[in-house]
Amino acid sequence: MLAIGSATTSIHTSSTCTALLRELEQIWNDIGESDVEKDRMLFELERECLEVYRRKVDEAANTKARFHQMVATKEAELATLVAALGEHDIHSPIKTEKRSTTLKEKLASVTPLVEDLMKRKYERLKQFADIKVQIEKISGEISGLHLVNNALSSKTVEEEHDLSLRRLDEYQTHLHTLQKEKSDRLQKVLQCVNEVHSLCGVLGLDFGQTVGDVDPSLQGTHVLKSTNISNSTLEGLERTIFKLKTERKARIQKLRDVVAKLFELWNLMDSSKEERNRFLRITSVLGSSESEITERGVLSTENIEKALEELERLSKLKASRMKELVFKKRSELEEICRLTHTEPDTSTSAEKATALIDSGLVDPSELLANIEVQIIKAKDEAMSRKEITDRIDKWLSACAEENWLENYNQDDNRYSAGRGAHINLKRAERARVAISKISAMVDNLINKTLAWEDENKAYFLYDGVRLVSILDDYKLTRQQKEEENRQSKVQKKLQGLLLNQNEAMYGSKPSPRRSNSFRMTNGHLATGNGTCSVPPTPRRNSVSGKTSEVHTPRSYSGRHNGYIKEMRRLSTAPLNNYVAISKEDTMSYASLCGSDESPPMG
Repeated sequence: MLAIGSATTSIHTSSTCTALLRELEQIWNDIGESDVEKDRMLFELERECLEVYRRKVDEAANTKARFHQMVATKEAELATLVAALGEHDIHSPIKTEKRSTTLKEKLASVTPLVEDLMKRKYERLKQFADIKVQIEKISGEISGLHLVNNALSSKTVEEEHDLSLRRLDEYQTHLHTLQKEKSDRLQKVLQCVNEVHSLCGVLGLDFGQTVGDVDPSLQGTHVLKSTNISNSTLEGLERTIFKLKTERKARIQKLRDVVAKLFELWNLMDSSKEERNRFLRITSVLGSSESEITERGVLSTENIEKALEELERLSKLKASRMKELVFKKRSELEEICRLTHTEPDTSTSAEKATALIDSGLVDPSELLANIEVQIIKAKDEAMSRKEITDRIDKWLSACAEENWLENYNQDDNRYSAGRGAHINLKRAERARVAISKISAMVDNLINKTLAWEDENKAYFLYDGVRLVSILDDYKLTRQQKEEENRQSKVQKKLQGLLLNQNEAMYGSKPSPRRSNSFRMTNGHLATGNGTCSVPPTPRRNSVSGKTSEVHTPRSYSGRHNGYIKEMRRLSTAPLNNYVAISKEDTMSYASLCGSDESPPMG
């Protein structure tokens, strides 16, 4: 179709030129131009036509070259954009079209694609710029170098050749990493700031000034300025926390020392509860760990100064009342020793303490400290003696029941139907059970005491006397008492037989005065025929059956009674004072009287 149109245009142009030439020849003929002139003018006309054709051809060639250049430029831009954006799935439409495609068609097909990719490039550049600005901002916050403007960031983005999505993802990943690091650092900074705030509150320090010395952005007064999260800030906060903790530890130790001394002085001087309550906040530090001390201002210098002033006041008061305190502590020591039946150290007795204090040879504080040591020692000794002293108390309780039972048995009215008789009967039964265990108690107590002495390499003293000696004397005295009781029963039985014999011989019972006439001067009882076959009553026993007392550790205490001399007299008295009844004499007398009863063996 295009060829037909060109041919038609060419035929039309030829016809027009022919008509014009004819008309020009006619004009020349009318003018009378010669053939030579006509040929010359036709030659010029033909030359001018060629120049016009040549100029048009040149212009068309230039236009074609320009279109070629434009198409090539667009293709180059397309390739560059595809490479930069990473859009490798986009291909040039020129290469896919047929070769008969004109230059204008090629240019028209590639230009929209280039414009679309350019638009994508500008959007991608903006994304890169935003991400890079954030990256550089966070990096600056972490490193402590804050950018004044984003000129450097813009220049860096313009020089970026790789604008692919892969590269964009790398930047976004890096940004997310930095954002997480920033969040972690910010969290750590906040934790450190909170810890500094807590420590400053406990120590009574200015929080704003303390964190401001680390970095002004931590004070919270700079609204437009973000919090500094750099390494230097974190290191500064950690150094501050360490310094505050060290100061807290030193103050706690100092306050504990002061409070311990305050308690000592309060106890020594019997300070009132109201006086102590004034320092209740401070005294709570004594039993608390460092982490538990969180009350604001409790470790402030003001509180410590108040405690020191109170300590100084009590120390002066203590100096004026030192003698009274020494006597009070000595009384406490003596009371502990009295309760534990031990002897207090005589080096700090009241008389010696008075003489030492009045002479000025000894500092009252040293004397008081010495008594404190003796009190601690006495308490420790009491703890080590507790098992034995508990057994002593049980033994003494059994001995008391034994004494009560003896008195009860001597009461002729014990079986009367009086008030409380059944209670005494029950108590007597319990007393007999307890008395039956006394021997085993004593033996066990001796074994325990000897084991204690072996372990402690010292005698177990009870009110100044060795307990083993007391127990041995008690066993001996108890044996003597049992022997006396046995002899007393035998004596009563023999006297009954004698009275029966006299009644059979004289027909009536002898009066007590007559029965006494049978006692010889040598201590023997005479029979009716003048023989002396009945053994005398032991001189420590009366006819009524009363026996000598069995002594217990309480009788050794000079503070309670004066039985020590009596115990020594009984423990050293010869046993030959007791007149034993031989087995043969008893049997002979029984055969003489015709009695079927035999007295117990001696």
